[in-house]
Parts: sequence; C-alpha cells; structure tokens
Amino acid sequence: MTTRAKSNKSEGILHSKIQDYKQLVKMRLSLLVVFSAGIAYCLGTGSFSWYGLLLISLGGFFVTGAANTLNQVLERDYDQLMTRTKTRPIAAGRMEISEAVLFAGLISVVGILILSYFNPLTAVLGSLSLVSYAFVYTPMKRVSPVAVWIGAIPGALPMAIGWVAATGEFGPEALFLFSIQFFWQFPHFWAIAWVAYEDYANAGFYLLPTREKDGRSRSTAIQTIFYAVCLIPISFVPYALDMTGYVAVLVMLVAAIFYLIYAINLYLKCDRKAALRLMFSSFIYLPVVLIVLLVDKI
Repeated sequence: MTTRAKSNKSEGILHSKIQDYKQLVKMRLSLLVVFSAGIAYCLGTGSFSWYGLLLISLGGFFVTGAANTLNQVLERDYDQLMTRTKTRPIAAGRMEISEAVLFAGLISVVGILILSYFNPLTAVLGSLSLVSYAFVYTPMKRVSPVAVWIGAIPGALPMAIGWVAATGEFGPEALFLFSIQFFWQFPHFWAIAWVAYEDYANAGFYLLPTREKDGRSRSTAIQTIFYAVCLIPISFVPYALDMTGYVAVLVMLVAAIFYLIYAINLYLKCDRKAALRLMFSSFIYLPVVLIVLLVDKI
C-alpha cells in the first residue's frame, strides 16, 4: 500500500470516528442546549464576557453530550429495533460500550468542572441534569409515559443553568426561563412521538400521554393544547420581572398563539401531517422567543 493510500485510509477512519462521536453526543440536540444556555447567560450577565459565554457553552455541551452518550449505552438493545436509531455507533456495533462509558465519564467530569468555575449551584444543576436524564428519564421510558414529565426537567434546566452561571442565584428569572423550555417541550416531544409512533412501539416505548392502545388520539392532542396554552400567560412574566419591554412580550405572545394554533390543528385532524406541522412549529417557537429576549436586552 502506498503512503498516499495509507494516508487516505487513516483520514477515512478518523472521519468515521468523528462522525460516530457526533452521533454519540447527539450533536444537534447538544447545540440546542448550548444555544439556550448561552442566551440565558447573556440575559443574566451584567457585563458581557466572551470568555464566560465560551465556558458556559463548553460546560453545557460536555454535560449534555455525556448524558446523551449514557442514554445510548443504556438503550443500545432498543436502539437496534428502531429505524431512526439503529445506525448509532453502539447499536450498530461500531463502538465498544467501554469506550462510550469512558468518553461519557471524561466529558461529564470536564463539563461539571467548567460549570463549577461560575459557582457551585451551576455545577449542582448541571449534575442534576445529567443524572436525571441518564439514570431516571432513560429507564423510565419503557415503564410509563410519565417519563416525558421527568425528562422535561433536565430538558429545561439549561436555561436556568445559564442564568445561574451569570447571577449565582436561582430566582424568579431563572424559574421563568426554566418554565419556557419546560412547557414548550410537551407539544414538541409528543409531536415527535406521534410522527415516530411505530418506530417507538417496535422498541417498546409508548410515550404518548394516554392509556388508549394507540396514543395518536384526541386525548393526546388535548394535552398538547394545554401546554401550548400555558405559554401564553408565561409571555407576560418577563415584563413583570422587568427583564423585557412590551415589544418582546408582544412577540412572545404571537409566537405562543402560533404554537397553539398548530396544537389545535392536531386536535382537529389527528393525523401525521398535523403532528409534523406541530413539530416544525416547535422548532420555530423556541429560537424566536430566545432571540427576542436577547435582542430586547441589547
């Protein structure tokens, strides 16, 4: 084999390994955490610091990546049964469990140490997020749809973590930021569970909030409406807390109504297309709200 061929082969192996690690940490999900924690940090800080923003982003990314890695370690047998997950590195057999666990342990320690740079409470919240996602939410997914409510806690903590990193306090503002992501998650996740219902069912995951045999029903849709409605009064909270002006409140209110309309549409149609539309509307709602909060502060 020529030197050039060996070099190309090594590059191919390295590229493949990088892709596996990107799947392992669930890159898009981890970047969403970085985005939300970073915005919350910027909202809470009195004097902006690129160094602080970099640290909260790295800390949040490492802790989230560790939680996602442990999730795949624990669910490796079930991931093999689902089309959307069977190509993941552990499920597909491209990575040993020991390698994934070692990687998760390393980045979790580094991530929590980075978060502790800000204050102890930030590190505690980061640890709580990691443990609750990997060791409470993950095993509960095969037991009961209650897992979704449990998973919503670590899912919403990044916003609070960003604020606490900047201020050192878990006050009303942190609770407000936590509540946005907490209530947003239910229509978002149930829309995904609706669209991927058969895939989840193949692995024994029944995550829609109903006792009916097929959870894709109006009972589920009503609950998506309830949580979308909760985002409407929450839109006024930042003004009451003197975090924003009325323009930001107006944009948040319009975004919440927009989200609600798609939840109502799911109730009226109860089909996969309506669930897809709700899912895509959720991808719009959260970035719009976070950006308008930041722009208003600037």
